[in-house]
Amino acid sequence: MSENCLFCRIVRGEIPATIVATTDDAIAFRDIDPKAPVHVLVVPREHIRSLNDATDPSLVGRLVALATDVARKEGVAESGYRVVFNTNEHGGQTVHHLHAHLLAGRPLNWPPG
Repeated sequence: MSENCLFCRIVRGEIPATIVATTDDAIAFRDIDPKAPVHVLVVPREHIRSLNDATDPSLVGRLVALATDVARKEGVAESGYRVVFNTNEHGGQTVHHLHAHLLAGRPLNWPPG
């Protein structure tokens, strides 16, 4: 884990978060600046800087599986949801710890605008 990484600090319990689900290798918690009625971040417990640095494809699959489980628990699986990995500056990544955004609860138009 990274000493100063915001998400590592949440994983360690140093910063409070509203945790909605956990697994052995990931946690899911509510985004503090939600962009949709349901906005949950799914992060690996291990510090991985970005999707470019994810060397274990099964971990990425487990993050997506956890996001799907959360969508079901939140009651949005049937109406629809989006899972997004922002990667690096031009991809919109602002916290450099691999994470997926689960967004749902309203129509999600693309492109946003």
